[in-house]
Amino acid sequence: MVGMQDTCKKRLRQRIEGEGRDLLLIDTGDRVEGNGLYDASNPQGNYTRDIFQQQHMDVICVGNHELYKYNTSDHEFFGMVPGYKQNYLASNVDFLDPKDGKRKPFAQRYRKFSTKIHGVRVLAFGFLFDFTGNDKNTVVQPVEDTIREQWFQDAIRDRDVDLFVVAGHVGLTQGEFENLYRAIRDVQWDVPIMFFGGHLHIRDYKKFDDKAYGLASGRYMETIGFQSISGLPSHKEQDESMSVQLVQPNFARRYIDNNLYSFQHHTHLNETTFPTDRGRNISSMIAKARKELDLDKRYGCAPQDYWMTRAPYPSEDSIFTWLDSHVVPDKVVEPRRADKPRIIIGNTGAMRFDIFKGPFNRDTEFIVSPFTSGFRYIKHVPYSTADRLLEVLNNAGQFFSSSSSELGTKELAPPEEASTRYTKVLPPSSSKNHLHLQNPEYPGSLSLLSREPGLTPGYTTIDDAGTDGDDTIHSQLAFYKVPPCFESRVNVKDYVKPEETVDVVYLDFIQPWVLAAMRFLGAEYKDGDTAPYAEGKSFTRMIREWVEENWK
Repeated sequence: MVGMQDTCKKRLRQRIEGEGRDLLLIDTGDRVEGNGLYDASNPQGNYTRDIFQQQHMDVICVGNHELYKYNTSDHEFFGMVPGYKQNYLASNVDFLDPKDGKRKPFAQRYRKFSTKIHGVRVLAFGFLFDFTGNDKNTVVQPVEDTIREQWFQDAIRDRDVDLFVVAGHVGLTQGEFENLYRAIRDVQWDVPIMFFGGHLHIRDYKKFDDKAYGLASGRYMETIGFQSISGLPSHKEQDESMSVQLVQPNFARRYIDNNLYSFQHHTHLNETTFPTDRGRNISSMIAKARKELDLDKRYGCAPQDYWMTRAPYPSEDSIFTWLDSHVVPDKVVEPRRADKPRIIIGNTGAMRFDIFKGPFNRDTEFIVSPFTSGFRYIKHVPYSTADRLLEVLNNAGQFFSSSSSELGTKELAPPEEASTRYTKVLPPSSSKNHLHLQNPEYPGSLSLLSREPGLTPGYTTIDDAGTDGDDTIHSQLAFYKVPPCFESRVNVKDYVKPEETVDVVYLDFIQPWVLAAMRFLGAEYKDGDTAPYAEGKSFTRMIREWVEENWK
């Protein structure tokens, strides 16, 4: 797919520039984790880094997944950033260089350039949301603090600018983009602004004002987001008649399904005229890498589909029911304490994708759960405390927000759960036989299930511009709310005296929330009271082992 996408970029640029228009390519981050091509290599990204660096981008920024781990950030800074040179922007992210220990910008703070065809003067930034889960070799400065810095204030006061481009691994409805919008508008009330967002895994389009719009292009390379603007001035000699900017620029958007048919349609080419040698070479590189990594190695065969949000939880079609009823009780075991009663807690955000009926191979393993998180535990926790942990984790969002600036339950659930601005969310008990309903109270792109003949299921987006953004018409998907966390209980009797104790086991990623919930319940535990569990195995490995043993 990356090879075809590279071909599409070249062919689309040829078409658009041939028609006398400019094309900019934007990447808003999260290029790591979530597929075997990246996760199965050693070191991780050993193959994808070379492939990505062959993709031209006019503006590229960092996502939170590039910063979770020390080695990932290190490879990004020393490998990817130099590859993209001045096009890689990091307006609020710094790197602690191990060579001298000094803090320096992760990449260039901003970039000013002129477009190829019309010479439109663009001032571009690249931001990350106020992320706090980064490793010790990076620093993410809150956007609100960055806005006050002199370099930013000087940059946005440049009057020789026709267009602001703000790329960011930020949801369009998150406060960081709103703060940036207001900061620019305070000093430049009339210059158009184009925001390009991400992180929330949705197709979305937001109107900030008549001259400022933002586009988010979904998740996992499923969507090519296309945002256009007309009415900008041209600074080329042959276009003097366009040198004065129109009073009102015109914005538009389109969400393009990431497949060969869409690419050929929009480039006005076919299976004979579309391919390029470069695209074929990239596809060959990927095929060779997949073979070397043995990504098609089969571990088992899923007997049915298991959904993250397209089935209610709990239900037999829910991936989380499959986890809490089968995988977790069977595989999350510390041999020395196997006979002890235990309550095991995981977060729904630990899963990244559905499981489809059919082969479950090495690539599937990383697509479904790419993270390296293992389990930790606290022993001898009074049952009266452990019994209420899940309730607190799933319902005490306000407590977490007030107890620590770094905690909030939205980080525990899949990103889509925090982005249902236009999605009618089904409660767990709802039937699947619903018609589509628009709900303006709810950011998002998934809707209720409808059974329209001849259409394949897919995105049916509603955004600030209406319902006509999807390039391909699909039947609508169901979207069910899932809680931040789920649990399994092993060796726990139906009736347990409050003073009896159990082991509390949890994914290590959620330890700060677990300890905070304990404090909320009156039990003081610290990091030093915890220990590794299940011999340090990762959750991803446990899922794979369960599949090997049960889906033969």
